Amino acid sequence: MSRWAAQLCWSILGTYVAIAVGVWCGLWGQNYDLAGGPKWGGISSDYWLGTNLIGQDIFARSLTSVATALQTGLMVGGLATMAGALAGACAGYWRGRWPDRILLWLMGVIDAIPFVLLAAAIAYALGAQFIAVALAMILTLWVPVARLVRAETQKLRTMPYVESAQIIGVSPVLIILRHILPNTWHLLMAQGLLVMVAALKAEVVLSFLGIGSQASVSWGVMIAESTQEVASGRFNNFLAASIPLFGLVFVLGSLADFFQSRRAGDSRASGPMQA
Repeated sequence: MSRWAAQLCWSILGTYVAIAVGVWCGLWGQNYDLAGGPKWGGISSDYWLGTNLIGQDIFARSLTSVATALQTGLMVGGLATMAGALAGACAGYWRGRWPDRILLWLMGVIDAIPFVLLAAAIAYALGAQFIAVALAMILTLWVPVARLVRAETQKLRTMPYVESAQIIGVSPVLIILRHILPNTWHLLMAQGLLVMVAALKAEVVLSFLGIGSQASVSWGVMIAESTQEVASGRFNNFLAASIPLFGLVFVLGSLADFFQSRRAGDSRASGPMQA
């Protein structure tokens, strides 16, 4: 991906963030659950995208769904990436020893269960609350990050600067934090964005199935509502959910590709960064 395309993606992502911040600050989208309009009302100055089956403002629900998506993506993406990075670095640094064997066994167990089914089971067991749904995704999405960081750590631990730190007696924890994890920065950025994509899609699926958080509205809820409306020729609800969802997933995926290409280019040009 070229730099101008990446800048365009950052600008679009910034627009999503601005919408979410506005919702969190109470500037718009606050009446998303108010059924004060007509049934399947058309586009008007009062309802910019019309209303749904029970008269709720589709535009306000779409704006609030942006905040729900980013709240889920940022929390799950950040925590799952950090957990996976630490677990993978420890497993790679102590390759073949008990931390590595335990983590490989745990990752194998989690990988053996389909991701959506495992997340749905955990979310259902913990209750349809936002924290429960986020925790369910974090407990499953750290595994791909850990596998990649483990493989990268096995290469970095043979670098001269790591061996020098070992010789002078630097503790393994400091070596991991100061010398190994900083050299996986581009990898973690790309994986963090991909984890956000996976979290967004999982949240939509769980909400569509009625397992997601009931505290707010999300694109999955809107798509589930639209199943009745599309059959009646009403596409506003479906389009107001699916188009922003596609845009956010596309932007995050494109930025992940950009960081991966940068990492590959930097590795060819100058080798691993030394912390």
